[in-house]
Amino acid sequence: MNAYSKYFFKKFFWYFLTLIIAVGLNFLLPRLIQGNPVTTIATQVTQGMTDSDSIKKVYETFMKEFGVDKPLGTQFVIYVKNLLTGNLGTSFGLYPKKVTDILASAIPWTVALQLPAILVGWILGNVLGAVAAYKKGVLDKVIFPVALFVNSIPFFTLAIIMLFIFALHLHWFPPSGGYDYQMIPNLSFDFIISVIRHHTLPFLSIVLVTIGGQAIGMREMSIYELNSDYVLYSKLLGIRDSKIAKYVFKNAMLPQITGLALSIGTMVGGSLICEIVFSYPGIGTWLFTAIRQLDYPLISGCTLLIALTVLVANFIIEIIYGVVDPRIKAAQMEEH
Repeated sequence: MNAYSKYFFKKFFWYFLTLIIAVGLNFLLPRLIQGNPVTTIATQVTQGMTDSDSIKKVYETFMKEFGVDKPLGTQFVIYVKNLLTGNLGTSFGLYPKKVTDILASAIPWTVALQLPAILVGWILGNVLGAVAAYKKGVLDKVIFPVALFVNSIPFFTLAIIMLFIFALHLHWFPPSGGYDYQMIPNLSFDFIISVIRHHTLPFLSIVLVTIGGQAIGMREMSIYELNSDYVLYSKLLGIRDSKIAKYVFKNAMLPQITGLALSIGTMVGGSLICEIVFSYPGIGTWLFTAIRQLDYPLISGCTLLIALTVLVANFIIEIIYGVVDPRIKAAQMEEH
């Protein structure tokens, strides 16, 4: 087995172990929330019923159907068996809708919002950070404080500010939803325009915060690299500044690539608060609804998707790092 194969299997083992722990926590944590979700469903179904025996029978039927009457260990075994067959269960709050169907309808909205926003924010942030570090002067004095200020604003705060100014006050954009409520989803020009108008504010709120964080990180890494011994030595050897800058920013980009992996991984994490603020029909809004309704299967489905995305994104970046980063290659050879 060569050094890289050893590196790959070692990383795979630790990520697989993390996934197993994540599945366990994913099952357990929603069930630690106080309250019985079956009561909510049974109350809705038994509205208008007066016979206490019938009400009790409905309650017991739902308890049995959702398996909440079984011991926690038995529930976990059933959960894992279902998970292996791709069955995430039936939603409590949207009974009898399947969790997989809800997530399947939400994922395209989340990906269409978060992925372009994170990529645009990442590219612009790194370009601005590199320019600020390399050019210095006025650019650095302007970009750094602005980036620091924007980065210190939480996602939801910026989203609320933009919602208040551009939707509620100026009426430039709609305040909520993924498209006009009276429309039926189709590929018509009017529907696409409606989707773009609803997409704009949550998109910009994610982009602005992402730019701030990436610009700060890239600026700091670039300044560190510019002051490194190899840069000073290269200048003494008379190597062109453009060639030195190429190596500087290549080295400075490595931690930023990790940042991109984390950003994409948490695409269904922190910035989903923007979806909640704008009532955007993505995973964030469904997760918020599920928590309010104590919807165990839907909470577990959303959080498992978050955990899986984070782990896959980071595992891929670790594998790429093993190929492109000479320092990791050297460590592999030493171990071998």
